[in-house]
Amino acid sequence: MTKIIAIANQKGGVGKTTTAINLATAMAAIEKKILLIDADPQSNASTGLGLLEEDRNPSLYNLLTDKKFNPNSIKETKIPYLNIIASTIDLAASEIELAEMDDRENIMKNILNKIAGYDYLFIDCPPALGLLTINSLVASDSVIIPLQCEFFALEGLSSLISTIETIKSTLNPQIQIEGIVLTMYDKRNSLSALVEEDVRGHFGKKVYKTVIPRNVRISEAPSHGKPVLIYDTTCVGSMAYIGLAKEVIFNQE
Repeated sequence: MTKIIAIANQKGGVGKTTTAINLATAMAAIEKKILLIDADPQSNASTGLGLLEEDRNPSLYNLLTDKKFNPNSIKETKIPYLNIIASTIDLAASEIELAEMDDRENIMKNILNKIAGYDYLFIDCPPALGLLTINSLVASDSVIIPLQCEFFALEGLSSLISTIETIKSTLNPQIQIEGIVLTMYDKRNSLSALVEEDVRGHFGKKVYKTVIPRNVRISEAPSHGKPVLIYDTTCVGSMAYIGLAKEVIFNQE
């Protein structure tokens, strides 16, 4: 049975898309069949997997505005077992268009329910709590929350958790927090350790043991249109995402 996991944080710059790309790649590396849905109008997941703009249509925008699934929207990447439904800049307009539609919170769910043959669907949510994120959460079984190891890490997290709880009580009773992954961890900086202690104190076992380090190879990889696991297989960033993938899979068993 396919599991749908949203990767969400309305705060930008926390490693959300980087986590979506590299977690999906790590899962594909162990031959899990993965579909990544790029629900962020910035389209960074599509770019980070090397998909050219002219090859992205029909995109997620077309599916949402047509309110139906088109199998031609699923694009192969250069990574075996990993496909993508891409995003384009048009997706930014979908917030307005969705607002005028009937049953607007369930449109993505109805589309993704037509997709079969995958072990996991990962949704890279936009850094906002608008209708695209709400659609993503309504469509998902669970949520992974990337959290940057910085002073204001917990600020805004309460808004996201409140949104998840509201959706759980009204639109999607099965949704749960899959886990919180600490990103951009700098072991040379005592602040990272303090943030980690604080987050683990608040959320306990919901926080993955694996932390994603601040790593130059992770930063460089998107400009080459590659996940870090392909760009530099043996760097500490790649090893961290492999560890995260193992934890996510272990939690399903």
